[in-house]
Amino acid sequence: MTISRSAALLSFAWATLLPLHAAPDDGQVAARNLASDLAGAFSNDGFKLRDGAWVGELVPHKGQLIQVSLYAGNQYWFSLGATPEAKKLTVSVFDETGKPLHSEPYSDNARAAAGFAPEVSGPYYIRIEETEGAPASFCLMYSYK
Repeated sequence: MTISRSAALLSFAWATLLPLHAAPDDGQVAARNLASDLAGAFSNDGFKLRDGAWVGELVPHKGQLIQVSLYAGNQYWFSLGATPEAKKLTVSVFDETGKPLHSEPYSDNARAAAGFAPEVSGPYYIRIEETEGAPASFCLMYSYK
């Protein structure tokens, strides 16, 4: 799926994402703990956790896009955690034109991640999706080095 074909999805994603400083519910706290544990594994390799996170609700087969600014020369890991209702998650990276980019995937039930090193600084899109399960709370955070 390209970004241009998913403009409606993008507007939906921005409308449903909440900044972490809003009062999180129990599901969002549980999802953050899973994402934080996963991101912590990358800190063993020298990655620093970026302040802030995105939280919200995932619905199976309805991905959400999050725009981030990335810098050439850095490496990134995007870590996603969700409540147990999510059985399988994916994290994908797209350039500003909507072209899917190669990333290093990781997936383990209600956790997923993607490692990526941009060659060019600029805006990128991170697509998170629940491919199996029931609606679930999620938290996405990222690390860099």
